[in-house]
This record gives sequence, structure tokens and C-alpha cells, in this order.
Amino acid sequence: MLEQKFEMVYTKFKLHFYQEIFERFQNREASLTTVETFAMETIQALGSPTINEFASFMRISPPNAAYKINSLIRKGYVQKIQSEQDKREYHLQVTQKYRDYYNISSDYVHQVVERMRRRFSPEECAALEQALTIIDQELMPEVRVPPHPETQE
Repeated sequence: MLEQKFEMVYTKFKLHFYQEIFERFQNREASLTTVETFAMETIQALGSPTINEFASFMRISPPNAAYKINSLIRKGYVQKIQSEQDKREYHLQVTQKYRDYYNISSDYVHQVVERMRRRFSPEECAALEQALTIIDQELMPEVRVPPHPETQE
């Protein structure tokens, strides 16, 4: 039962994102392919990875990653920023164009969380937050992403 409920919530978040993407691009061609969308979500989640870090995380070759990244740069969704510590290294950063695109998903998460705050007591919200923290930090060791600055305590 728990597995089914978790899967349903996860599926609803995905489906809402897909609905918004299709609605937004109903009258024009989508500018990101499905694979590029996955790549962008990964870059966003990893913070500011290098191409090699991105390639390693996605389990693809660095040349294949560089090809995908160059396409995203041409489309204006990613920029390469030279490292201050090692001038030979470049970090990938999402652009405002992607943030505007990505807000489709994050706006809905915010909306659902606000509904949760109204529906559940502060204690229930705290318990859910604690459970999610344990899931993130202990129960999903296969996927490690750096914490976002706004979520660090």
C-alpha cells in the first residue's frame, strides 16, 4: 500500500510537469528534447558540475556528454563558467531561460507544499519533513546530489 501511494504521488508530479510542458508548447515546437530535458534536470540538481562530473553521474562518455552540453549551450539553456581555482576547468550553469522553463515543476511543488501546510498540523508537517530527510540522506544512497543552498541548515 505504501509503495502504491508513493508511486502515485511521484507519478502525479511527473504528469503535471508533462501537462504544463505540452500546454506551453502547444502552438510551437518544444525547444528541448526529452533527453535534453533529463540532462537539464540533472545539471540543475547537481548544482554546477563539470562536463566530466555530469558524464560520470549520467554514466555516459565525456565526448557524448560534451556533444549534449554543446547542443544545450547553442539553445541557450546552459553556459560554461571558467573555474576560479583551475582555469582549465569549466562548470555548467543553467541560464535564466532554463529557470523560466524549470519553474513549471518547482511552482507546482510549492503549490502542493502550501496545501500540505494548510491541511496538516505543524507536527504532521515536521514528521513528514523528518521522514523525507531520512529517505533522502539514508535510504537513497545510489543517487547523491549536493544540497541546494536554500535547503541547508
